[in-house]
Amino acid sequence: MASESNSRAGDDQGSAKGGRTTSALKRQIARIEDDAEDAWSRTRDVFSDVTDTLDIKGRLNRNPYGTLAAVVGIGYVLGGGFFTPLTARLVRLGLKVGVRLAILPLLNDEAANLVSGMVGAEGSSGSESKSRKGRQNNSNEGKVP
Repeated sequence: MASESNSRAGDDQGSAKGGRTTSALKRQIARIEDDAEDAWSRTRDVFSDVTDTLDIKGRLNRNPYGTLAAVVGIGYVLGGGFFTPLTARLVRLGLKVGVRLAILPLLNDEAANLVSGMVGAEGSSGSESKSRKGRQNNSNEGKVP
C-alpha cells in the first residue's frame, strides 16, 4: 500500500507538471499564432500600399503592351537570363538601333543646314555675277562690235 500511495502522489505531481507544461505550451502556441497573424496583416498592408502606389491595374488598362513588356523583362532578369549570350546580342542590337535613331536626325539636320548654306551662298554669288553682267551690257551699249 505504501507503494500505491507513493505512485498516486507521483501521478498527482506528474499531472500537475503535465498541466503546467500543457498550459505553457498553449500560451506559447497562442503567442506564435498572434505573431503570425500580425505579420500576415502587416504584409497584407504593405502589399496593398505597394499596389496602390504602383497603380498596376491603372497602368495595365492604360498601356497593356507596355505592362506586358515590363513584366516579361522583369521575369527574364529574375529568371537568370541577364548574363547570357542572348542578352549580349540584344543589348548590342539595342545600342545600334538607339545610336542610329539618335544620330540620324542630327545628321539630317546638319546636312540640311549645309545644303541650305551652299544654296544660299551660290544664290548670292549668282546674283552678283548677274549684276556684273548687267553693268557690262550697259557700258557696251554705245559701242559697235
